[in-house]
Amino acid sequence: MGASEGTGRTPIVSSAHLTDSVMPELSEMEFALTLANHAFQRWIVRGMAAGGVPDMSPLDVLVLHVVNHRGRAKRLADICMILNLEDTHTVSYALKKLERAGYVSSTRKGKEKYAGATPRGRAACERYRGIREDCLIASLETLNVDRADLSRLSQLLRALAGHYDQAARAATSL
Repeated sequence: MGASEGTGRTPIVSSAHLTDSVMPELSEMEFALTLANHAFQRWIVRGMAAGGVPDMSPLDVLVLHVVNHRGRAKRLADICMILNLEDTHTVSYALKKLERAGYVSSTRKGKEKYAGATPRGRAACERYRGIREDCLIASLETLNVDRADLSRLSQLLRALAGHYDQAARAATSL
């Protein structure tokens, strides 16, 4: 594993064999993204548990928040698109679990089935929000994190997601 081009430092990666390319920094970013993803999933599950909603998977938490978003019911296809998920059966299963637990209700509009947050689901999202503000946002504010930097990072990650999607499509056709 060599030093990153121009920085004189060795990148922190999980797969040194992937740094032997023209862009070792990408391997470093991928490892950081993996760590951040796992920490984020652990956080959202524990944040919901602290809010009185234990035994949720990370996908359950994400689906509940998406369904609660803007107070409008969503179709399965829309939820999958928002979360950039191909496996509709996993989202469908999460919706069924959330409905059985009373956090989501479903309705039909013509042939389409819509899922919306129930009052219990909205309350769970509000409790999560309060815990998020107390446990996460409060600690980030002590670091003086630049909000504009967070916004730029978000934009970069969304752009990278598009490149990874395109690479996945290309790899599928190989």
